[in-house]
Parts: sequence; structure tokens; C-alpha cells
Amino acid sequence: MKYLIIGGGGTGGSIAAFMTEAGHDVTVIDRGPHLEAIQRCGLKMETIRQGNYTVYPVKASTMEDYQGEPDVIFTCVKGYSLPETIPFIKKVVHRDTVVIPLLNIYGTGGKMQALLPDILVTDGCIYIAAEIKAPGTILQAGDIFRVVYGVRSQEDFRPVLAEVERDLEDSGITAIVSDDIRRDALQKFSYVSPMAACGAYYDIDAGEAQQPGPARDTFIALMEEIDALARAMGINFTVDIVQTNLHILDSLSPIASTSMQRDLRQGRESEMDGLIFEVVRLSRQYGVPVPTYEMIAASFGFTP
Repeated sequence: MKYLIIGGGGTGGSIAAFMTEAGHDVTVIDRGPHLEAIQRCGLKMETIRQGNYTVYPVKASTMEDYQGEPDVIFTCVKGYSLPETIPFIKKVVHRDTVVIPLLNIYGTGGKMQALLPDILVTDGCIYIAAEIKAPGTILQAGDIFRVVYGVRSQEDFRPVLAEVERDLEDSGITAIVSDDIRRDALQKFSYVSPMAACGAYYDIDAGEAQQPGPARDTFIALMEEIDALARAMGINFTVDIVQTNLHILDSLSPIASTSMQRDLRQGRESEMDGLIFEVVRLSRQYGVPVPTYEMIAASFGFTP
């Protein structure tokens, strides 16, 4: 199958490197110095699991120059960049193309499906701590690398989704076709949203939240509020999300941070609206108090 990855950052770049190294047909879409470095030197990977190495060559292109017709598209951009991908996706797909969004924002797949009614858009999420360290270089600050995706309605399931699972596993990426992607995507959100909120509020990396103290207590309180919201939404987690997410946090390098924090530190646009403010909106929609989220949202200027 032909794979297209829109976004060559920590998420998309890692998938591109692992799948390319395994011999799969992958093209990554990016721009600027990062794209130029990939085209010139491939992807340099700094990982905990496999050490440092380079994958070369890696097929890479801008949206404007891409000429392929992909069977599977992984969308790995920030939430605020999603609108610009829709016209491009419409231009390159065929009728059987499947789009798998791997964004931080909960509910992205359903929103994309409404804009791409002629093809299948799943929901999905990814567990990885990775970022662009320098143009053409991806730093993975944790050992976890897991992709979870699935259809919102089982009648939409297609065998190609199982084939994608096999290709990811063949590439050394843990892959799960979810039987309840609404639950599993919210479970991922129950980690990334509290971690982004906590990290941004205290302006800390993972190391401080790994130690007992106010930051860790806040992280736990935020997860408990997501758990209460999930129950009000009719979603029942099959794991204790507090203990599960603390295990994920504690397995990270102390210098790991969320992409939202990195964007804020560099004065760039961030996903704060979808990761923090949207939780407050949902809490009011479902009548669930989220005082910790409200405190943090207010500190960043959110007004209902």
C-alpha cells in the first residue's frame, strides 16, 4: 500500500522513519528547513529504544509537489493546521483511500469526516513522546510508541484497517484497531490534555510532575475530572486512567514536554483551545464540575 503522512514532526516523522526503514512505501509531507533536511539527508532519529541512527532516503514533499494517490493517509498536524489539509486530501485521494487522524484533539475524526464525505475517516490517537530537535532530526524522549485507531460505527470497518495494523507492527510500532475508538481516543486525551494543562500552568517538563508535589497533584486532579466527564458522556474506561497515565508519565525522560508547551514557549500558535478550553465547554454541556480545568483555563484568559 501507498502511505502518505501529512506532517513530519515528532509523530509523523517517527512513523515515516520506522515504516520507511521496514520497506513500506511512505511519503511524508512537510515544508521549510525540516523538509529540506529530510530530502537532503533523510531522517535522523534519536531514540531510547534503538539508539541514534539515520533513515535514508525518505520520500518527502510539499503539498504542492506531491503527485501520488495514497491508499492510507496519516494526518499528523496540529489542530490549528488541520483546515489547510482538507483541500489537499480531497485532491489526492481515490475512492478507497482511508484517512487516519492522529491529532491531540478529541473528536477530530468525526469533524474531518463531515468535510470528506466521499472517503472513510477513522478516529485515532498515538502514544509517543517525540519532537523535532533540529531540521531533519527527531528526538524520542520515551520508549512508548503506540498507534490506536478505529471506526466510529462498526459497519464502516474495512479489511484495509487490519492491513495497516500489520504494516505498523512490521515496522516496530505497536498498533491496535480499536473496538471502541470513542473510549480509546478519550483515554489518550485523558493523558495529553491534563499533562499539557499541568505543564503549561506550572511551566515544567515531565521531571517535576514525576515527583510528589503540587504539579503531580494537579495532574491527578485533572485526570479525575476527565474521568467524571467521560462517565457523563456514557464512556466507561476499562482501565484506571490515573494509574495508567501516571505510569506513562513516570516512564518518560525528565526533559519530555508536550507539544503545546513547546509552542507556547516559542511564542507560536498552540492547541490550548482544544486541549484545555474545550474541556470546560464540555463540562458545562454535560453538567460536570471541573474546577481544576476552570482554574487553569482562567489563568490563560479563557472566558466562556
